[in-house]
Amino acid sequence: MPLSNIQMIHQDAALLVINKPTLLLSVPGRADDNKDCLVTRLQENGYPEARIVHRLDWETSGLIVLARDADSHRELSRQFHDRETEKAYTALCWGEPGQQSGSVDLPLRYDPPTKPRHVVDHDLGKHALTYWRVLERCGHYSRVELTPITGRSHQLRVHMLSIGHPLLGDRLYAHEQALAAHDRLCLHASMLALTHPQTGKRMRFDCPAPF
Repeated sequence: MPLSNIQMIHQDAALLVINKPTLLLSVPGRADDNKDCLVTRLQENGYPEARIVHRLDWETSGLIVLARDADSHRELSRQFHDRETEKAYTALCWGEPGQQSGSVDLPLRYDPPTKPRHVVDHDLGKHALTYWRVLERCGHYSRVELTPITGRSHQLRVHMLSIGHPLLGDRLYAHEQALAAHDRLCLHASMLALTHPQTGKRMRFDCPAPF
């Protein structure tokens, strides 16, 4: 598959920063019909050395970084593991939160009976923390900035659902009105900051949400 709808935000000898479109996997899925993904497209179109460092959900768009050599991959992976990177997401959520900002500190786990959903579980869940703040109030929905401190699967989606504000267009977690309010999941990785694995320079990338 071509790179025609994939925006290159930054590239150098050590890394690539991409604006991943919605409805594209970060890495190949298990099924034969899920092989098309970001890393494969890059590897087949001029970047055979590209290595995934972190992932975005299939429906989530926005900033994602890939390494171009083993040492850079190791260092960038360490930064994500040790929470030395900074990430922020822009989202549209149903309703208007009562406060201007807040946090959600609720443990999450994968829920096999409702695959691929995740649920809050105070006994078996893993620690998950999200900060949120309202950017704009729009009546039946709000534009919010979400900052995940941990990196659990579906963390932002489940945390916002847990406080009564599911994301618009979320086919897994939104109620009927929120699902019908937009034709895509309104979640976009809009800011990413990291330390360059070769130069040691702190770098910040911004990418406005397309919704």
